[in-house]
Amino acid sequence: MLHKNNITKMVFPSISSFSFLFILAFFLLLTLYTTLHRPTTTATPSNKLHQNDRPHSLHYQNIFLSSASNYTLATYLRHLTLQPHLAGTPPSLQTTLYVKSHFEALGLETHVSNHTVLLSYPSFSSLTAHFSNGSSLDLPLSEPGFSGVVKAYHAYSPSGSALGQPVFLNYGREQDYIALRGLGVQFKGCIGIVRRGAGLSRNAAVEKAAAHGVAAVLMYTEGEKFAGVERGTVMKGLGDPLSPGWWAGVQGGERLRLNDPQLNERFPAIPSMPVSADTAEIILSSMEGAPLPQEWRENLKSNKIGRVGPGPVLLNFTYLGEKKMETIHNIFAVIRGSEEPDRFIILGNHRDAWTYGAVDPNSGTSALLEVGRRFALLMRLGWSPRRTIVFGSWDAEEFGMIGSTEWVEKNLVSLGSKAVAYLNVDCAVQGPGFFAGATPQLDDLLFEVTKKVKDPDSENISIFETCKVTNRAINIQRLSGVDSDFAPFLQHAGVPSIDLYYGRDFPVYHTAFDSYDWMVNFGDPLFQRHVAVSGVWGLLALRLADDPILPFNYLSYVAQLQEYRNALSNFLEGDISLNPITLAIQDFKAAADEIAEQKLSEDERMDEFSVLKKRMLNDRLMFAERGFLDAEGLQGLRWFKHLFYSMQIYGPQIDGGSELNFFPGVVGAISRNTGMNKGERQEAIQHEVWRVARAIERAACALKGSLT
Repeated sequence: MLHKNNITKMVFPSISSFSFLFILAFFLLLTLYTTLHRPTTTATPSNKLHQNDRPHSLHYQNIFLSSASNYTLATYLRHLTLQPHLAGTPPSLQTTLYVKSHFEALGLETHVSNHTVLLSYPSFSSLTAHFSNGSSLDLPLSEPGFSGVVKAYHAYSPSGSALGQPVFLNYGREQDYIALRGLGVQFKGCIGIVRRGAGLSRNAAVEKAAAHGVAAVLMYTEGEKFAGVERGTVMKGLGDPLSPGWWAGVQGGERLRLNDPQLNERFPAIPSMPVSADTAEIILSSMEGAPLPQEWRENLKSNKIGRVGPGPVLLNFTYLGEKKMETIHNIFAVIRGSEEPDRFIILGNHRDAWTYGAVDPNSGTSALLEVGRRFALLMRLGWSPRRTIVFGSWDAEEFGMIGSTEWVEKNLVSLGSKAVAYLNVDCAVQGPGFFAGATPQLDDLLFEVTKKVKDPDSENISIFETCKVTNRAINIQRLSGVDSDFAPFLQHAGVPSIDLYYGRDFPVYHTAFDSYDWMVNFGDPLFQRHVAVSGVWGLLALRLADDPILPFNYLSYVAQLQEYRNALSNFLEGDISLNPITLAIQDFKAAADEIAEQKLSEDERMDEFSVLKKRMLNDRLMFAERGFLDAEGLQGLRWFKHLFYSMQIYGPQIDGGSELNFFPGVVGAISRNTGMNKGERQEAIQHEVWRVARAIERAACALKGSLT
């Protein structure tokens, strides 16, 4: 891996000045050609246009695809990753100004929304191992050879020290503690060694350790970059911890005190630090005690770990952190809709990074700038969207989606009444293979768009065709996590959402090696995957912004709900009735069938009554997702309002093998109420079943569009 100081090398060193001028001339000729040859229309008022009355609607989509530039994408990424840019630091402000000035240079309406929030930074940390032979070793806590990179730490970890023997806790699940007890292992007062994985968040793993009497936690990630240290947050929930559920503003707004009990509930009770796999192996390979359970051994990537401890090595652990009020900056660029300016399609990506952020998140930032550049070209050629397009560049995502969450909380009413969809790209390019997550009504649109975008790793076939040839349909995941900026839009505001990325599980995640050099050597040397993500992202936005009838298919939602209901039936005890959900799905299906027929029957007349009918139809399509929100939220986590997709926030409680990643209220009731008697437990679960059924009924009512 090249050192970051060598970052000044160009992406394509073989491209000469003459070649660059040739490319520039080509695009100028393309612009001239499309200006002279774009189809003309009669002078129909803009608010009376239908897509089929705009012959150049598809024409503009083709221009969008043909104007891609991998060179431009590489240039954006190089500038964005010149230095580490952790939120709240001066280098982060430089990336803010870079993105803002780029949007302004494109001629887009640009503004910045500032928020003062509580962030967390390391002051001092140390880790010393004292071995049984009398020797000691100061263990490294960050990657060597990187200047300016923040020392590896867990944001919002409490400060503290611990002196104790280490014990290996595997993933830190409840079943792992049960396995250790079965081996007679005592872990109270020890320093737990936890490996990342098994769906547990950092917060969940540390909270579980604290509940079992562990004194402190060291956390490592297995992977190819054994010297890399994965930074991250251990805060529970999303948004500024001082204003849970509301936007506090820049200054003078209501905030919790630093000693407020609500605040303490957001942070773990014991300190934790990340370490590299190399450092973890030094500790674990020196441990004695009970042998590793066979199941753990089979999943370990290191063959030097054979015992779980505790000891005999002794660890001296110290972490001192500082929580500070800092101002973060969300940047917006807006393209106003010409016919429905009060309907918004939002494209979002966060800028802040733990280190250089070439993959996470600035591959996505580069794609955002590229989509903006291409849309600006379309505007110069005469295009204007039917609905408003908003580009959002979020800050402080790595601390817990703080920038996007604060903005959603501030604009909750407007989003609820005006947001059509939120399209998220975080780590645009991690490696090969196209992946997407979405709410089900957007599945068909994703399929249609991927048929038009060339696959970067195949010859002259689309992303969709590549998946078909390899006998792997595009696997659209559901957005059941809280790991990127789609979370506040979907799980708090009920906005239909999509998340896009190429590749997954890249080895330099949140480490100092997540650099421009890694991208050009391993992630995407020719930046063609960046081109593909930008193409899919932009076409999705164009369709959602320009289609007269929103391209939502709720029959896909019906199929997903039926699948959820069947899976839940196989999981639950026979005394729990799912009949309320079954009947609600039937009602929802009838509404979805009806609106699908109405979409097909809509004619192309553009008189005032027809325009109003389309507007009413689109409102029903847009608002149905809001029906799945529940004002009470999830038990113990009221901020999370969506009853279908917030499953992973219950990670600490879902132990023992549950694979359900939907209906979080039901699953939470199953896991939370094991201490009740049978009748009480069934009643609690049945209540959550009824809540789900009522949510489906609300969505069905929204699709029907009439009062009952």
